[in-house]
Amino acid sequence: MRVLITGATGYVGGRITAAVKEAGHEVRLLVRSPNRTATLRPLGLADLPTEVGDITDRESVRRALDGCDAVVHAAAVYSLDRRSTALMERVNAPGTANVLEEAAELGLDPVVHVSSTVAFLPGTGETIGPDSPVGAPRFAYARTKADSERIARRLQDGGAAVVSVYPGAVYGANDPYFGEQAQLVRALLRRRLPVLPTGGFHVVDADDVGATVAALLEPGRGPRRYVVPGWHRSVPEIADELSRLTGRRIPYAKMSSRVLMPSARPTDALQRLLPIRLPVSGEAIYVTACDLRFDDSKTRSEFGLEPRPFADTLREMVAWLAAEGRIPRRAAGALADTPDASPTAAKERPKAARR
Repeated sequence: MRVLITGATGYVGGRITAAVKEAGHEVRLLVRSPNRTATLRPLGLADLPTEVGDITDRESVRRALDGCDAVVHAAAVYSLDRRSTALMERVNAPGTANVLEEAAELGLDPVVHVSSTVAFLPGTGETIGPDSPVGAPRFAYARTKADSERIARRLQDGGAAVVSVYPGAVYGANDPYFGEQAQLVRALLRRRLPVLPTGGFHVVDADDVGATVAALLEPGRGPRRYVVPGWHRSVPEIADELSRLTGRRIPYAKMSSRVLMPSARPTDALQRLLPIRLPVSGEAIYVTACDLRFDDSKTRSEFGLEPRPFADTLREMVAWLAAEGRIPRRAAGALADTPDASPTAAKERPKAARR
């Protein structure tokens, strides 16, 4: 099957591309610049067919889809930084509409939409399943992902072979853009967060996202929805696990996310004025305050996929941060001398445990 992948040069998109290629599919990439494919070389992916374009340009999307059997739409601007609000609003939902609508019109099957668990925020206080209603989040990234998911569901309701897949917060090594989760782990290891919010969120391994998407590339099954297998974790639990793995105490005080929420607005206002990134954001606190739990049993049972132990994900992530010089060796503690979590090593390990 020839599969177009948008967002392949991103952290999650790269892992998806590797998994789809390993599953035996022919891939084509829609990229804004051929130079951006350099992020794929560490994953052993080179000289892949590319189409230069942008998901916000409907004509370039149609050109890229021509001759393809299926598409994986993984492109989106992901940031909890309020300074990125305008960009996310300009790209995420409009780009999703261009890709999914064009693919559905051309009859591609399946049309995989990489959504997010934040699309369900603030939630109902009950466990969220893949068919739960889309939420109405307060903050920019989650709001644009909810808007994007509504586009996917409209097409699903019309019978298009659109498949929604919901990762949580994605952790792992070799993030070429040093994104939100890498920044959180670094801040915890460097003891820069003295107060941690209670509540939690769904966490997943980057390779498990790739394995789930690759498993969905089966035509003729119509519209479907799946949560990527993972774990519910709070920030204090992540800090405690990092302490155990590194052998270094990470001191902190816990405070209710709901108590911390009033500090979100001044924090974000200050962020707009500063050239550096603050270690906390209003949206991050909001996600923990919602404290949603997700039912991923459908994905586990239907595809035999089990999530990688989160401790293993963090162990590899810390080793990578130390090897890249993102944290001092002392912050990695017992993991400072762990062999580098190289892309090759990550590629060779199982993408997800199978029963």
